[in-house]
Amino acid sequence: MNALTPRRQALRTVLGAAALAVATFALPLAAQAQASYPDKPIRFVVPYPPGGGTDVVARIVQMRLQAALGQSVVIDNKGGAGGSLGTDIVAKAAPDGYTVLFTLSSHTINPAIFPKLPFDTIKDFEPVGLVASLPQILVANTAVPVRTVADVVAQAKAAPDKFSFASVGNGSPGHLAGEMMVIRTGAPMLHIPYRGGGPAITDVMGGQVPYLWVSIPAAAQHVKSGKLRALAVSTVKRSAAFPDVPTMQEAGVPDFEVDSWYAMLVPAKTPKAIIDKLNKALNTVLAEPAIRAQLLEQGAEAVGGTPEALGKTIAAELPKWAKLAKDANIKAD
Repeated sequence: MNALTPRRQALRTVLGAAALAVATFALPLAAQAQASYPDKPIRFVVPYPPGGGTDVVARIVQMRLQAALGQSVVIDNKGGAGGSLGTDIVAKAAPDGYTVLFTLSSHTINPAIFPKLPFDTIKDFEPVGLVASLPQILVANTAVPVRTVADVVAQAKAAPDKFSFASVGNGSPGHLAGEMMVIRTGAPMLHIPYRGGGPAITDVMGGQVPYLWVSIPAAAQHVKSGKLRALAVSTVKRSAAFPDVPTMQEAGVPDFEVDSWYAMLVPAKTPKAIIDKLNKALNTVLAEPAIRAQLLEQGAEAVGGTPEALGKTIAAELPKWAKLAKDANIKAD
């Protein structure tokens, strides 16, 4: 046994030196990988189907982001489970900056309505930056005799549970806006969920449902053509796309805000240097007048800002939507 001790000691020395060499070599490699990032195409996972608002906004910034980053940006639509399916793909992806989540504010709503998500909304992601924001808009069938939110409230209170509002689905920002209206005003209205903005708008224009809370891009052309009547927007300031439409607060509903936003996130443990590169490229793109104009055409306003700002938005909204979901008994389909 004693005769083997020097050999074991020598082996330990060799192995230790090898481990140190590997670690010393790996550090520069990691630094090089971050410095050369990106050196291959970047996958943008959009957790909703093609043609929806999130997909449209992602494609508006896609081409210019490619120029800013010097690499292809490939959009991969992974719809399902209210956005949770695609979001989970990113949560479990390698934290190397080559898989990016391009999502919307349902990211902070889903934890309140889905009992068991396969990821942690905070711990499994690092924020990159806000891309754009837009209000939900309350629109009415033009045959309904209302001109203001006060008219809607008076009508609903006079005939409890007779009137309803549509949205693009349970847990959608429009659904939350409608439930917030009910709670803040005390006007009893029934929620009618649809599977998408198209069917909801068709039924509201057809008179099957009197009111609809929906994103501005979905309703804009119908409001401008006079087929729908716009009554209010859900944000604290008016929409640049519809400057004559009042906010809900201006319409007399206190403490009302539902801001639909689009944002970029990456898997947890993604190096800060990579996040900073993505954030810088995003802000560069959002500063371009042509991009801002394209977003505005969709009713969205460019935002930008720091990863920290997005992190604060997410942290603030989680308890807000959890409380509203509980108060309104909102549950996933």
